[in-house]
Amino acid sequence: MDQKTLVAVVVVVAIIVIAAIVVMVRKRRSQRLREHFGPEYDRAVQSRGDASKAELELIKREERVHRFSIKQLAPEVRERYAEDWAAVQRRFVDDPSMAVTDADRLVNRVMEARGYPMADFDQRAADLSVNYPGVVQNYRSARVIAQSHARGEAGTEELRQAMVYYRSLFDELLDIPKSPADTPRGVVHESIKRAS
Repeated sequence: MDQKTLVAVVVVVAIIVIAAIVVMVRKRRSQRLREHFGPEYDRAVQSRGDASKAELELIKREERVHRFSIKQLAPEVRERYAEDWAAVQRRFVDDPSMAVTDADRLVNRVMEARGYPMADFDQRAADLSVNYPGVVQNYRSARVIAQSHARGEAGTEELRQAMVYYRSLFDELLDIPKSPADTPRGVVHESIKRAS
């Protein structure tokens, strides 16, 4: 084999190896993003119309959120917020609409206390999707129900569902223990009671 042929073969092999590495890295990135974001990955692909564009968006979200100073709440602060949530739930019996409004405000206060910036709703949801991909859709759904109610298109049952959605995010943000025995200082988390 002459020198030119050998160089050509080496170049072709190098290109194939580089291409294989690029494909493998992209597959791993896609798999990591899909596993981390779950349904949010699919939502991003659907909204962007292309997996590569969706993945770039999700990576940008991660980079943005990693610049935040997200912190855990002190136990006494968590307890205070848990008590505030219990009051919001009790309010639901008498005034479901106000309770949903208060639930949204409380979730936003907790987000801010944790270190999330208070941007517009879509940006807040995108930011939350990085650390809470399993419940961010609940946040969006609660918001849609609240907006529907403001237009007179949602009743008490839909508001109850909004409260459940807000609660799922609230619990994640507070990192409330799952077992009643693990609940700090005896705080009782009531289920939402049906309005009479």
